[in-house]
Amino acid sequence: MILYFSGTGNSRDVAQRIAEALGDELLSMNDRIKAGDTSPVTSDERLVFVTPTYAWRIPRIVQDHLAETDLPCGAQAWFVMTCGSEIGNAGKYNRDLCAEKAISCMGTAQIVMPENFIAMFNAPTVEEARRIVAKAEPFIDRAIAAIRAGHMFSPPRKKLYDRIASSAVNPVFYPLFVKANSFTASDVCIGCGKCHEVCPGTLIKI
Repeated sequence: MILYFSGTGNSRDVAQRIAEALGDELLSMNDRIKAGDTSPVTSDERLVFVTPTYAWRIPRIVQDHLAETDLPCGAQAWFVMTCGSEIGNAGKYNRDLCAEKAISCMGTAQIVMPENFIAMFNAPTVEEARRIVAKAEPFIDRAIAAIRAGHMFSPPRKKLYDRIASSAVNPVFYPLFVKANSFTASDVCIGCGKCHEVCPGTLIKI
C-alpha cells in the first residue's frame, strides 16, 4: 500500500508513479487527515509512505496522524521524501516512528523535486521545473526497484549539518516558517472554496 501526503503535488506524483509501477493500492493521507480518520490501515503487503519534507523531517501533521493510526504490526515500511534540496537526518526520525509503531523500517529515500515553499524561496520556472523532474526520474526508479525487491534503501549521508537541521533547527524553524499566517485572501476572493478543497490540512476555513 502506498500512503501519501502532498501539499502541491510533488509527493502525489511520486506516489502515483510508485503505485502504478508496483500495482499497489494508493491511499491519500490528505483525505484521512482532513476527515479525522484514524481507522486502522489494513494491508498484508508493504507500506510505502510518500511525503514532502518540512524542516528536514516528515510533516508533523503526518507524524501526528500516523502516531494515532494502527498500522499492521511487523509490516515493512519504506519512506520516500520529496524535497527542494535535502532531507537532513529525517531517516533517524522515521526509524523512531517505525519502532513506536512496531513496524520494520526499510529506509528513507530522498527525491529532489521543484521547490514549492514560496514563503521562503522562489518557485522555479516551468523549464527549470521540467529539468528537475526529469533529473528525479532515475532516483524514483531506484526507489521502486528497491521496494519491489524488498531491499532496504541505501543509507543516506551522515553529516553534522543534517543532524543539526533535523534536531535543533526543526523545533525553531517550524513555528517561525511552517505556518499559514502569510497566506491570506484579498477582497477579490469570490468564495469559490477551491483553497479549502485543495488545502492539505484543515488550516483554511470558509
